[in-house]
Amino acid sequence: MKPTHLVFAGLLAGTIGVLSRIPPWNANVVQRIKVAATSSLAEGDFPSLTGATEWLNSPPLTPAGLRGKVVLVDFSTYTCINWLRSMPYVRAWAEKYKDKGLVAINVQTPEFEFEKNVDNVRLASKERMVDYPTAIDNDFAIWRAFNNEYWPALYIIDARGNIRHHQFGEGGYDQSEKIIQQLLTEAGATGVGHDLVSVDARGPEVPADWASLKSPETYLGYDRAEDFDSPGGAVTNKRHVYSVPAQLRLNHWGLSGDWTILAQGAVLNAANGRVVYRFHARDLHLVMGPATRGATVRFRVTIDGQPPGNAHGTDVDAQGNGTVSEQRLYQLIRQSEPISDRTFEIEFLDPGAQPFVFTFG
Repeated sequence: MKPTHLVFAGLLAGTIGVLSRIPPWNANVVQRIKVAATSSLAEGDFPSLTGATEWLNSPPLTPAGLRGKVVLVDFSTYTCINWLRSMPYVRAWAEKYKDKGLVAINVQTPEFEFEKNVDNVRLASKERMVDYPTAIDNDFAIWRAFNNEYWPALYIIDARGNIRHHQFGEGGYDQSEKIIQQLLTEAGATGVGHDLVSVDARGPEVPADWASLKSPETYLGYDRAEDFDSPGGAVTNKRHVYSVPAQLRLNHWGLSGDWTILAQGAVLNAANGRVVYRFHARDLHLVMGPATRGATVRFRVTIDGQPPGNAHGTDVDAQGNGTVSEQRLYQLIRQSEPISDRTFEIEFLDPGAQPFVFTFG
């Protein structure tokens, strides 16, 4: 189960950082709390990287081969909004300090089955300008070697191969960069300096508006779905025609049309199916893709029954029109203040859409 009381306790607390905690998929447990966990003490030796199923942008790397370098290991799953929002900092550090002895490694450990597809990861890496080594950790081997439990999770390792700092969740960027500077200086680098990076975050990489964020991550697949209000509830693993209730409570959702609800998401079987969600946040994202690789699905979004206009996200126009062509996170709404309870609707004009999870910012 997903302990949503922790989500809202954290959201109201106003502390920095958000993280996702999840063991491999089949454990069916997920926890998201608005807390950043950090440490700067020595925490043990650099674990093995040999469990990677493939490497992008690099030959396979090993702790022994990286001795003498300061290493930044960043655990991600490429559709995770929390990782996307931390990404500009990691990218900036990798570029700024690469000539001073820093090696950044992205460990891509998948939440969804489609995130195991290396072509998907390669496309996402190109889009996010991740041009440094990326370990494909489809078997969770590196994840387990680090005893990791979170996305995003950052580990900083000194030139002697000791883990000296970790950061779980968003936030703590200044502290992490100061640790990088300290460890590079310890390793003998000169001219490291004390200035901190300034990032140019765009689209879903922009930090969340925590003060107005009152909607939690919401899954559409039956393994982790909550607050589904279509009459009769979910019918799993078989086609069913759903309808949306006349009124939705905050953070509740429904389907309309011919859908099949699967463990990880829902698949639309006939054109003009809808997903409706009552939310409270500046940004609304939906992780989705075509159910058949290579297909495209047209869609249209509304907010309170109207085209989004200036509240449209980066993946739709002002009239709410967009196309699903890849399995990734789509930003559908980015509205201006004042933020209030709103009703979001997405209608898929073609069959074959597969939405997985709503996230907010």
